[in-house]
Amino acid sequence: MQPDSTKAADPACTGGLPSTALGGPVSHAVSRVARLHRNAAGRLLRGLGLYPGQEFLLMHLWDTGAVRQAELIKAMDLDPSTVTKMLQRLEQTGHVRRRPDPDDRRAVLVEATLESCALRTEVCDAWSSLEEHTLAGLEPPERAELIRLLGKVEENLCREAGDCSGR
Repeated sequence: MQPDSTKAADPACTGGLPSTALGGPVSHAVSRVARLHRNAAGRLLRGLGLYPGQEFLLMHLWDTGAVRQAELIKAMDLDPSTVTKMLQRLEQTGHVRRRPDPDDRRAVLVEATLESCALRTEVCDAWSSLEEHTLAGLEPPERAELIRLLGKVEENLCREAGDCSGR
């Protein structure tokens, strides 16, 4: 049976390297994998009522407790307006609470609510599922090697950016 030529293949799944990316095949592959991984995470998180990235913010709050919004923005290493929008959405869904800092009334404290803490196990399960799906077919030594190599790539990019504060 011949493939249906009327359907366009998803370029991210074909593995083909555009001629303009010939000088950066690894960068091209990393970009494709990152996009596909984020999309897969988004599908899993959507079932929990979360958007991609919101789980990172919640993970941080679950681990640290209440923090000043300015510190959260720094920790997330995102544009302040992006974090503010995330907080607005999470506040509307009852997952975070913002309140004045009693030590500095000009500052705002952000904390996870009890409702969001109920999501903690589900987010953990979603990430475990994503991990298994992502690494299916890789043996434990290959997984360890991938983690090691990605750590080196991250360090290179971190050094290039001159800011490793988000690590």
